[in-house]
Amino acid sequence: MSSFPRAGFIRRVASLIYDALVVIAFAMLTTIVFLGLVQGMLSMGWYTLQNHEDVSALIQATPALYYSRTVLLVLVSVAFFAYFWTKSGQTIGMRAWRLKVQSTKGELLTWPQAIARSFAALLGLGNLLVLVDRKQKRALQDMLSGSEVLLLSKEENKKVYDSLD
Repeated sequence: MSSFPRAGFIRRVASLIYDALVVIAFAMLTTIVFLGLVQGMLSMGWYTLQNHEDVSALIQATPALYYSRTVLLVLVSVAFFAYFWTKSGQTIGMRAWRLKVQSTKGELLTWPQAIARSFAALLGLGNLLVLVDRKQKRALQDMLSGSEVLLLSKEENKKVYDSLD
């Protein structure tokens, strides 16, 4: 058991807002790369624009391309959170708000735990359970992945950050 308290709802949401900005940037970059790949497939004759105005319209109208892009964006988002949670227990937003996710045994999350946690978060809606579970301060993703989010002291937060060097 950790000597740090579990994080409350407001800090979790504030951290999620920070991270959402980073994930949006990654999504934009991923979309640009995807558009380039589709443009390449058009150049190679694998697809044609048919009656579509541009590549974006083609993607919207072609189920294989549309769902491929959707899956790719979900994978990028999950990979972002899972990477940081398994490496240090902190995403960029969590670092700013002095939060750390760990297993209930006090260890960094494994990749399967981190992936499960990411999906269980339901785009942040899983955090609403913290409002109901006021005593334990557990979100849906905490319960389903065997994890907890702690509020670190400034000193401990600096130690986590410094250990990444």
